[in-house]
Amino acid sequence: MPFSIEIIIFYLLLIDSVGANLMAWFGQNWYNKHFRILSRYFPASKGWCFSYLVLVLWAGSILYRLN
Repeated sequence: MPFSIEIIIFYLLLIDSVGANLMAWFGQNWYNKHFRILSRYFPASKGWCFSYLVLVLWAGSILYRLN
């Protein structure tokens, strides 16, 4: 199975979305403590991180159907 650029981008986004969800659900205090300025502009919201994961999984299912 040759890897195309779409598959590589999908896996990078999947890793990012899983990491964002882990941080939002289990490491929100750590994120706010270590990234104070960034957390003001980009808060770690559980709802947004979960919807990001769902969107990435949906795009992955489209890629899977297109083979």
